[in-house]
Amino acid sequence: MTQHIADTTVLHNGVKMPWLGLGVWQTKDGDEVIRSVKAAIQAGYRSIDTAAAYNNESGVGAAIKESGVSRDELFITTKVWNADQGYDSTLRAFEESRRKLGLDVIDLYLIHWPVKGKYKDTWRALEKLYRDGAVRAIGVSNFQVHHLEDVLSGSEIVPMVNQVECHPRLTQQELRSFCKSHQIQLEAWSPLMQGNLDIPVLTELAAKYGKSPAQIILRWDLQNGIVTIPKSVTESRIRENGNVFDFTLSDEDIAKLDALNENHRFGPDPDNFNF
Repeated sequence: MTQHIADTTVLHNGVKMPWLGLGVWQTKDGDEVIRSVKAAIQAGYRSIDTAAAYNNESGVGAAIKESGVSRDELFITTKVWNADQGYDSTLRAFEESRRKLGLDVIDLYLIHWPVKGKYKDTWRALEKLYRDGAVRAIGVSNFQVHHLEDVLSGSEIVPMVNQVECHPRLTQQELRSFCKSHQIQLEAWSPLMQGNLDIPVLTELAAKYGKSPAQIILRWDLQNGIVTIPKSVTESRIRENGNVFDFTLSDEDIAKLDALNENHRFGPDPDNFNF
């Protein structure tokens, strides 16, 4: 059971990845992202999740340099954007991300969305980057079961991570089972349902455990074996989101949260996304 903010899961290639990280989607490059990342690292976070499409890799890189924490203690994720997918263009996009982040090696590189007709070539590029030692782990984001099956057929490397929208209103049970059976670590984006936390069960459990509704959800993630990357730019909220290692939800309360599932998405549907 996860007891500490620096606790890690072990990916199927042996690389350790923190259970909790800071997401920086919609965080402005420059001061805002630098402040957020430094606050998170100061609060004990060791994982930062960005993407080429977020346009803040440079700020993340600056924050890493200024954090005073050694590079090998940190776990940095970025993603190749849809417009750059395909074999050669992915390799070029990776170099650009690496340059902006100011890092020789990226810990985890993901395909941001399953762009039809392109993601298999993109995956071949990720396999090359992995074999070349430019990345420590490779994975995908927003891939449904059928996308994963497609990648698995004819690929040499099984994705180490699948980062998807996941929270109590979208529990992704089928996808979670599939990933588990293939040793693909599931990671949740928008775990806090983009702030839509006004749900009676959450309020009730927050009161019971003396925690915030957000902390209840993040603990639910961890106890379900889901890596989670809540996004915030507020230092107090970043600290609060990291303070989820000193309590345990009962099985009964986990079941109450599971029962909230409505297959409801706050973000785009990967099968009906305008790429």
